[in-house]
Amino acid sequence: MDLSVVMPAYNEGGHIYTNLLKTDEILSGFCSTYEIVCVNDGSKDNTEQEIRRAMESCDRIRIVTYMPNGGKGNAIKKGVEAAAGDRIAFLDSDLDLSPDHLEDFLSHMRSEKADVVIGSKMHKESKLDYPPMRKFISFGYYVMLRVLFHLKVHDTQTGIKLYRGDLLKAIVPDVMTKGFAYDIELLAVANEMGAKIIERPIRLVFTREGGFSRIKMSDIWQVFKDTFKIRKKIGRIRKEKRKAGK
Repeated sequence: MDLSVVMPAYNEGGHIYTNLLKTDEILSGFCSTYEIVCVNDGSKDNTEQEIRRAMESCDRIRIVTYMPNGGKGNAIKKGVEAAAGDRIAFLDSDLDLSPDHLEDFLSHMRSEKADVVIGSKMHKESKLDYPPMRKFISFGYYVMLRVLFHLKVHDTQTGIKLYRGDLLKAIVPDVMTKGFAYDIELLAVANEMGAKIIERPIRLVFTREGGFSRIKMSDIWQVFKDTFKIRKKIGRIRKEKRKAGK
C-alpha cells in the first residue's frame, strides 16, 4: 500500500464524517492505493459513530478507538501501529490543512530521496491565516529545538507530516510523550538516526474559535517539560552511539 493517513480525532462529531469523505475524495485524485486510519481518542461525543458512518460509505476508512482520552501523541502512536502503508502521514482531522498537500509531499519525498517531509509555517512560500500568538510560539520552539537537538527545521508543530513507514514504525514503540510534544520527539529521534528531513510550504486557514484553539497555557508548559525529557533521551542515544563508535 502506497500511503496511510493517520487522523486523530477528539470530540470531532460535528464534522468528522464530512472531513473523512472529503479526505478520501482528495487522496483518490493522486494516490492509487491508500487508507485513512481515523483514531477516536476517547471522545465523549458521537465521534466514533460518525467515523463508523463514514466507513459505511468508504471502505478505505478504518477506525482505531479506545477510552479514555490519551492525548494527540498517543492517538498518533496507535494510528501508526495500525497503519499498513509504505509511507505514513499525519493529518489533523479539522482539515485546517488540506489533504492535497500530501501530493506535493509525496513528490518531494521521491525526488529529494527524503525520509521525512514536514509542513512548515515558516517556509517562505507558505500562505497563512494564523493567530500572531501561535506564530510567536512556533518561533520559540524553533529556537529551542535548534539549541537542544540541532534540528535543521524551522517548524515542528504543523499538523501535517509524511514519514517513510519503516522509519516511523522503528521510532514509535519507544515514544515517551503522549501530548503535543510527540512531534518533537519523533523528529529528534529521526534526526539522530540520520534521516533526511525536508520542509515544504503549506496553506493554512485557522478555523478554530479563539486564538489558541484547544491549546491551553498548561499544554504549552507541558510541552516545555516534555521537551527537556526528550533532550535527556536524545543524550542517551548519542552516548550509546559514541560507545558503539558511530
